[in-house]
Amino acid sequence: MRRLLIVVDMQNDFVDGALGFEAAKDIIPGIADRIREYKAAGDEVVFTLDTHSENYLETMEGKNLPVVHCIKGTKGHELVPELQELTSDCVIFEKPTFGSMELAKYIGKIRDELTSIEVCGLVSNICVISNTVLAKAAAPEVEIIVDSGLTSCFDPKLTEAALDICRSIHVKVL
Repeated sequence: MRRLLIVVDMQNDFVDGALGFEAAKDIIPGIADRIREYKAAGDEVVFTLDTHSENYLETMEGKNLPVVHCIKGTKGHELVPELQELTSDCVIFEKPTFGSMELAKYIGKIRDELTSIEVCGLVSNICVISNTVLAKAAAPEVEIIVDSGLTSCFDPKLTEAALDICRSIHVKVL
């Protein structure tokens, strides 16, 4: 049995790029420490990357959030430098929208091997909550955890609302 850590969208565009905000920088050291902790214990770490193409503004997301970001092949799409070195031996899921169906399928295949799934990263009220819900659906009997100190968004009220929703679907919020 092992634990799974999902690191969501810790990309340049969400930290200091097109959709960056100051609080995003504050969670990087804690996430790096958590990744190291999981790896040292022999547990699994996976990453998601918000991944868009040049036609982003023509997509449903682009029409509702008209800020070009995380275009594949750009610096904004890359993981923040502090985490890049921690991706060895990790599966990375590129996702064209908030939640990763590929990640959910992956969790569904390994759920019987897991004792817990922890989700961290950016942004709390969009991609973190979306992937948390998918993890819960893929592994309903596995404990799902979100550490409130390892997720954020530009508005603390929206982060708290997202964490409240997590609690309501039986996700453990630290």
